[in-house]
Amino acid sequence: MDNKPKINTTKALTFIFITIFIDVLGLGIIIPVLPKLLEHLGHVDISTASEYNGWLTFTYAFMQFLFSPVVGNLSDRFGRRPVLLTSLIGFGIDYSFMAFAPSIAWLFVGRFIAGLTGASTSTATAYIADISTGDKRSSNFGLVGAASGLGLIVGIAAGAFLGAINLKFPFMAAACLAFLNAAYGYFVLPESLAKENRRRFDLQHANPLIIIKILKKYSAFAALLSAFTLVYIGQKAVEYILSFYVYEKFDWTMTSFGWLGLTIGLLLAAIQGGLIRYLIPRFGVKKNIIAGLLFYALGLFLMAFATSGWQVYVFMIPYCLGGISSPALQGFISARVSNKQQGELQGVLASLSSFSIIIGPLFLSYIFRYFTIKKSAVYFPGAPYILAGLLMLISILLVIQSFKKDVALRN
Repeated sequence: MDNKPKINTTKALTFIFITIFIDVLGLGIIIPVLPKLLEHLGHVDISTASEYNGWLTFTYAFMQFLFSPVVGNLSDRFGRRPVLLTSLIGFGIDYSFMAFAPSIAWLFVGRFIAGLTGASTSTATAYIADISTGDKRSSNFGLVGAASGLGLIVGIAAGAFLGAINLKFPFMAAACLAFLNAAYGYFVLPESLAKENRRRFDLQHANPLIIIKILKKYSAFAALLSAFTLVYIGQKAVEYILSFYVYEKFDWTMTSFGWLGLTIGLLLAAIQGGLIRYLIPRFGVKKNIIAGLLFYALGLFLMAFATSGWQVYVFMIPYCLGGISSPALQGFISARVSNKQQGELQGVLASLSSFSIIIGPLFLSYIFRYFTIKKSAVYFPGAPYILAGLLMLISILLVIQSFKKDVALRN
């Protein structure tokens, strides 16, 4: 039986909530302003700016894909705390580069550094897994969604209003928050992984391609991990394309997008921080996963055919309800490995997430560009949302298949 450090669970979860909140806050701050910054630095239109955004995201995600297994294994060897603090410093450096970049090339340098060190979410989820047991595991993972939703509320709003004053201000604020969070964690965050549960660092297990071997090792729920990846790819249609979509189709300002971000953040915080804590015990993890994926698909298909700005607000409701599937899905997967494997598993999930970001935003950005450039035969900015909705439907089939092979790996 695995022993755990004696930690005040409430205080530990509070810190992780704050950590993820500030992390997502920093990301949310740059969402409204990045399209405008790319247009300004590259002297291009919104369609071409979306293409640059796809490649920026690719750079970050590819580096994170390469190094997430390394980071996950380092956290299993040295503990969650030092890895988490290092990743926060990396984000601070990235935002600093973005704040003072004289050209788009410097934005790529910042994204390279952030991808190299970026593991705050995967390490934070491993931390949650360390201190969680039983049915509370999925509910505690819901805190990740709540912190993300609240961070998105404040972040997008702050980014929109600060960006309206100066395009550099949101990035400067994000850098300061990342460094402050690292300093806060240095003095407050306790270690969650007991020394007896740590294992030797193994370069073989730190190989990013080891994910293929691990998927074979977890063959009983490989379909579930595939669904996890497809869901993340589909989510990128909103996370990375939405600002370009509303700027192009409805000619919104940054401030207008800020109000939408507030709405989405409130919905996510209410659903993943509150509603899911009722739904999972009431209906079970499996039903919540499937219901959430159906809501995701519905919201995405509706978004594709929005004809006015107010409809975007309405169609975000079913999409945000899809958020009940994410913590349930992650909790379902993490409950099937031992405490000694949580760092490795969360590193694998982070690799799959990074893999989805490698593919998703770049592919969806090119689709957006193809259907919005002036010479396009068909003008259809909502095309990325059609593809994303189809991916959600495919993931439902994979999830149902995986439920038929529901076993646990405790080696």
